[in-house]
Amino acid sequence: MRQAHRAASVIAAFCGSIFLLFLVAPIARLIGAGGASGLQHLLTDHELRASLALTALTATSATALAILGGTPLAYLLERRDFRGRAALAAVIDLPLLIPHPVAGIALLLVLGRQSVVGGSLLDLGIRIVGSPLGIVCAMLFVSAPLYVSATREAFARVDTRYEAVARSLGDPAWRAFRRVTLPLSARGLIAAGVVAWARCVSEFGAIVILTYNPQVASVLSYDRFTSFGLDEALPVAAVLALLAFVPLLALRGLRASRGGAALLQ
Repeated sequence: MRQAHRAASVIAAFCGSIFLLFLVAPIARLIGAGGASGLQHLLTDHELRASLALTALTATSATALAILGGTPLAYLLERRDFRGRAALAAVIDLPLLIPHPVAGIALLLVLGRQSVVGGSLLDLGIRIVGSPLGIVCAMLFVSAPLYVSATREAFARVDTRYEAVARSLGDPAWRAFRRVTLPLSARGLIAAGVVAWARCVSEFGAIVILTYNPQVASVLSYDRFTSFGLDEALPVAAVLALLAFVPLLALRGLRASRGGAALLQ
């Protein structure tokens, strides 16, 4: 019996090692092959720097919008029981399930020049398709479901009895939320925001449909690969891989705290 258990452990460790190697080896090879040249390109490649700046700006804007709209929505879904709640939650998760180029086409139908919304905005001088606003819309569409889901988890870990005590002391619902729920879930909300921001930075499929130019870093990497080959795309791809360590380290830091750990485990 003990030998069978040991054999099973060895097999599990071997399979796990192969799977881990499959996940780690491509990223390690990418950074090893292009990391140094990518950092050099940051000093000399104006197009790359502009692309990274645009990526950071649009990702931050989309994350801010996800926080503003997604936080009350997540609280409503977690704390209120109403007809259609399950259906609403399913609709919010839908962008996670469809291919992202399909998401881009869906957004194009709503925000494009020939659509009612896109045409009306264009008449007002607001252009979505082919502008940074299109990038923000694409990023928001694919990242908001992740933010709402993670934020619901953060709210679920706050005992409703704390809110009830605040209400019994005379606080209205909004004040109980601000004074009790929000502080207790703050680290989880920050973790949700970091995840959403990372998802925005990594988006490609929906963005390339709505706004090919100006180019975010993921589109620039694709453009250089298709136009000039692997050698030109490698530095950009390596910089993006290195950039991924920023939210990763942020999440690891949050995991060390009690609130973030509950969300990330």
